[in-house]
Amino acid sequence: MIKLRINSGILALFLLAISSLPVTRSLAQSAPDGNTHPESHAVSEQGASLPSPFGEVPVPSPFDTARKLDLAAKVDLEPLRGLAVFHNGRVKILDTLARETVSAVAGRKNYFDTIYASDADTASKSKPANKAFDPLFTWLDLVIDPAYYLDRPLIHINYLPLRRAFLEAAFPDDARKQERWMKLTRITPVMAQQLGPILEEQHAFEEPYRNAFGSVRRAMSLVAESRANWYVIAPDAPDLPWHHLSELPTTHPARRAAAELGAAWRAGDAQGVNAAARTLAAELPMVNQPLYPADRAGLELAYNRTNAFEWGYWIYMLSFVSLILAFGTGRRWLIALGVGALIAAVSLHAYGFVLRCMIAERFAIQNQFESMTGLSLFATVVGLAIMLLRRQWLFGAAAAGVGFLVLITATQTGIPGKHIEREAAILNTSVLLKYHVTTVLVSYGLISLGCIISCFYLGVHYARSIGAGLAPAGPEDFTVVAAAALNESDLSANEPKTARERTLKDLDTAQMTVLQLAFWTLGVGILLGGWWADHSWGRWWAFDPKETWALVTWIVYLIVIHLRFTTGRNRGLVTAWLSLIGFIIMLWTYFGVNLLLPGLHAYA
Repeated sequence: MIKLRINSGILALFLLAISSLPVTRSLAQSAPDGNTHPESHAVSEQGASLPSPFGEVPVPSPFDTARKLDLAAKVDLEPLRGLAVFHNGRVKILDTLARETVSAVAGRKNYFDTIYASDADTASKSKPANKAFDPLFTWLDLVIDPAYYLDRPLIHINYLPLRRAFLEAAFPDDARKQERWMKLTRITPVMAQQLGPILEEQHAFEEPYRNAFGSVRRAMSLVAESRANWYVIAPDAPDLPWHHLSELPTTHPARRAAAELGAAWRAGDAQGVNAAARTLAAELPMVNQPLYPADRAGLELAYNRTNAFEWGYWIYMLSFVSLILAFGTGRRWLIALGVGALIAAVSLHAYGFVLRCMIAERFAIQNQFESMTGLSLFATVVGLAIMLLRRQWLFGAAAAGVGFLVLITATQTGIPGKHIEREAAILNTSVLLKYHVTTVLVSYGLISLGCIISCFYLGVHYARSIGAGLAPAGPEDFTVVAAAALNESDLSANEPKTARERTLKDLDTAQMTVLQLAFWTLGVGILLGGWWADHSWGRWWAFDPKETWALVTWIVYLIVIHLRFTTGRNRGLVTAWLSLIGFIIMLWTYFGVNLLLPGLHAYA
């Protein structure tokens, strides 16, 4: 059985081991020079050789869980939250850097201390108590008191086989404890340090394991060397670098405040921490004050606190559910709720998107996460506009469905690009890019809207064949639902057959309204892409996988338009099925090509 021990010298060995580990970069595809993202450094290489501005790290930690929770409850870190810091190529605020660090280390937006998991009594069956910490508190704690986390579940491992391998090695005779820790998704730094080299050697030739070990190394480097990222001193001139806090003389008020903060923190003196934090927050902007970006803190704090995209998908879901229930029940107040929630969701979504653009100082559509938030925003705006113009609630339901599905995918599945960072230089070669990408994303949003409307068409068409399987009382009930979605209030005056035919006709009109817009916008987007490529790469077309599959997607909708003139009575049904096929191809073009195929669009 492998025993994991912590002693007074382990922290020094831990830091030494971490600093010597190379950090690997895992790319889904290769790309020529100029297309790749700027090199990313979670820990500043220059700051790694500097001392901590908060004093020496205590070994072992003077805190237990109860004392740490008490300190977290009493300290006030608000004065520090909006301080500017230069990290990974851009100026951000400490709140953002703390969130990014905790997310990279713990795999979630905030670290929580699971008392049950760290309890030595493995036979205990009591329910674990999860105590969440503010990301800024956790980040500061990693700098001031990293020894506290050595034997606590901190390092997130997303790859299940590797997580299982760590826990089987750490607790070979305790299956119950293995399962508890599997649910946490995290291991301790001591496990990572002592067991990592053994397991990495065993799986050296397995790429999924190598990628997972790369993430573990990055997390460990953040745990050991977050002190290196304190580049909070504005530069001496616009073209000069920012300075680390430890580069200030020890007699400088800001440097003294940092030392006092560290000392009070280690003593558990919340009042001392609060006083030192206020002094530090007041002194740092005074150093090279003309170049200190004081006006940016409010924007980024608002972006972080609003969580517009996460709240947005919940409100989109409320809108979608309300409208679907309204179609089935005929309750007008549900329609009002659904429309109101859709307007609120679009407004919040747009607010978050605009804030991100202002913080990034560019049109925020240049990576996978940004393009998804942009796509869903453009789709919902178009769907909302058509709904209000035609007063057909089906477009609103489709818009809410797209907003919910795309935003929840972007925010909850680890899509690359969630954090605001620098982008590939090729993306700034021409202003044409934003028009090209925006137009293509609008077309993808319209394709998604059209797919949902086509699903309604197929539901009405096949309800008669399937019978009550699609409706609670009979096949015609789905026709009533679709008619309500189209705001056909006089449906009851028609015979069932006539009502069904009219509903199918109106659904066909609705899907063609959206699909024709998708056809033209995608075509224009492809042409703009060729124009931009000529400016950036010196050629209009290179049969790059992204270019080729975008053309294939467009051809599907060209077939839809063509078949409208050649197909007889079933052209609505053919259109609906082609809409679903086109949607699947669009998903492959949008996700599969980016993540699986090498090409010139490696940054997209």
